[in-house]
Amino acid sequence: MARWPVPLRCKSRLAAGLGPQRAARVQQRLLQHGLGVMALAAKRQGIALRLAMAGVGPRAALREARRLGLGDVVLQGQGCLGVRLQRQFGRAFATGHQQVVLVGSDLPQLAPADLVGAFAALERQPLVLGPAVDGGYWLIGLRRPAPPLFCGVAWGGEQVLAQTLSRAEGMGLDWALLRQQADLDRPGDLLPWRCL
Repeated sequence: MARWPVPLRCKSRLAAGLGPQRAARVQQRLLQHGLGVMALAAKRQGIALRLAMAGVGPRAALREARRLGLGDVVLQGQGCLGVRLQRQFGRAFATGHQQVVLVGSDLPQLAPADLVGAFAALERQPLVLGPAVDGGYWLIGLRRPAPPLFCGVAWGGEQVLAQTLSRAEGMGLDWALLRQQADLDRPGDLLPWRCL
C-alpha cells in the first residue's frame, strides 16, 4: 500500500519538515525499495504482487505501475486507513487468495525474508503483524476476512498495534509477531537513513 510519490500527495508529516519536493523524492525511493524487495520475495515464493495506490487517479496509477514494471495496480479508495486495509483484504480474498499480506511503503529496512516470514507465520496462525517502533504496524496478514479487526482503532496513534491485538483477542484470533521495524514518517525518522 502506497501513496502516489508526488509533492503534496504523499508524506505530509515528512513534508512539514523537509518540504514537499524532498518528501516526494524520499517516498519515491522508499516505494522503489519496497517494490524491489517484494518482487524478490514474489519470485522466490510464488507470491502475487499488487500495488494499492492512494492520492492518484486510475490513469495516473496505471502509468505509475507501468513505469515501475508492475502489472497489477488498484486504487485504495476513500476512508480511513482501517477502511482501506479492509477493502484490500476483501478484494484479495474475493479473488480466491488464501493468504493475504499488506505492507506499507515507508520501510527502509524491509527485506525479502520479512515477507517470506509473514507467509510462513500464516501457515501457523490466522493473523500476522509486523510491529512498528511508533506503536503501529508495518505489515498485517490474514488467512480469512476479519472486518471487525479494523473497527475502533485510533489510526495513526501509538496504540494501533495494542488496539489491533485487543480486537484480535476479542475475535478469538491467534497471532504471530514479526520483528519490529521503524517506518519513515517524520523528519527525525530520516536520521538513521541519511542516504535517502
